[in-house]
Amino acid sequence: MKIFHLSMECYPVAKVGGLADVVGALPKYQNQMGLDASVVMPWYNNAFVYDNQLEVVFDGFIHQAERMYQVIVHKEINRKLGFDLYLVKIPGLLDREKVYGYDDESEQFIAFQHGVLHWLSAMGIRPDILHCHDYHTGLVPFMIENCPSFKFMKGVKTIGTIHNGEYQGSMSWEMSKYLPFFDASKFGLLDWNSRINPMAAMIKSSHAFNTVSKGYLEELFSSFQGLESLMHQEAQKAFGIINGIDTEVWNPKTDPMIEAHFDLKNAEIGKWKNKVQICEAYDLDPNLALFGFIGRFAGEKGADLLPEIISQAIKESDGKLNIIVLGSGNPYLEASLRELKKVYQFNFALDLGYKEYLSHQIYASADFLLMPSRVEPCGLNQMYAMRYGTIPIVRYTGGLKDTVEDISSGGSGFNFTDANAESVVHAMQRALTIFENKKMMKMLIENNMNFNFSWEKSAENYLYLYKY
Repeated sequence: MKIFHLSMECYPVAKVGGLADVVGALPKYQNQMGLDASVVMPWYNNAFVYDNQLEVVFDGFIHQAERMYQVIVHKEINRKLGFDLYLVKIPGLLDREKVYGYDDESEQFIAFQHGVLHWLSAMGIRPDILHCHDYHTGLVPFMIENCPSFKFMKGVKTIGTIHNGEYQGSMSWEMSKYLPFFDASKFGLLDWNSRINPMAAMIKSSHAFNTVSKGYLEELFSSFQGLESLMHQEAQKAFGIINGIDTEVWNPKTDPMIEAHFDLKNAEIGKWKNKVQICEAYDLDPNLALFGFIGRFAGEKGADLLPEIISQAIKESDGKLNIIVLGSGNPYLEASLRELKKVYQFNFALDLGYKEYLSHQIYASADFLLMPSRVEPCGLNQMYAMRYGTIPIVRYTGGLKDTVEDISSGGSGFNFTDANAESVVHAMQRALTIFENKKMMKMLIENNMNFNFSWEKSAENYLYLYKY
């Protein structure tokens, strides 16, 4: 079975969030199962494209509105990621540094999808599955069925994965001029509320679609930024498949990014050594409980609650805990956290930006991980944390419901239901009580490290979906 994953992100080529981790791992495990899985993504002017050997496998042209664009497809020739990787370069659109944030990104995403289908059609490459990740590639299922230019691709099975339904790519119908010519009688497949909605188009036009957890699938039927009725209409082809993690990359026994390696047998001492290292780096007392937060400073992640959480938690514990935050995003929130750092310099560490190595070090050293998410389609951070023996403190939502059970029910984490600082701090206080019980902490660390979140099971579920 030949599968092409279409995505804006793929770790380690370009990463903004969990989408990159999924696309960087799932095809590798699919190939290990005997499938033929590849990744197709845009070209970015970053270190990866200059540090690896690439060859041009296609050079052609597409028209968008009144303009003609060159489409150059590069292939990474050494298969370093465990699968074939194709990078689509379109000078003037897909030749930039950042993944997102440009004023013309709708045009960029359309060009990527158009360019990919032009390449496949021109070269006579007909995969069994086109796996489209999020709205950025959501027009592909519509295009191959309704654009005469891609009649060679007609009938290819398309699967859509919703990684985050908060973002749908909605745009005015004026943008239709950038689409390849299509059967106008099918415009309804693109339309939602008198706008082109790529997420809605993916749901309508794909053979099947899934969310990245069963819990999130259930939530979308009642909360999907206006697409709730569409979910009910298309419910028969909707599936929930929990993400896995790449246990080769995320392995405390071999991780090159952490200070001290450890496994289940020496987890206590291993985590302690890592904790001492990171606390020394940030002038924190390693004897205190260490709570970590890793993520984008976005409302859906509950990041706006951090200043209040930090202030309340440190005050109410009388300074008996430490908090380390790694992330970036909202400038106002960044400024607020900088001010808090001045006030709580001995209990609060802040690192703005995103550093892959530091995220690994926090997972390896922290006692607890904070995830006060308002929306969490799956969540990978809690899985990484548990893999490294760190206890997650999570809001009971989306994929967090599927992966973290409260210790009061025999689980290995702490749940809370309300997205407010008081609920988070209350859960942290419960965690501090457990922290003082070394026997209980040891048991929770071992239980967490025993969980199997590898991609093998999820990859099997995707194979079922492909055959649906």
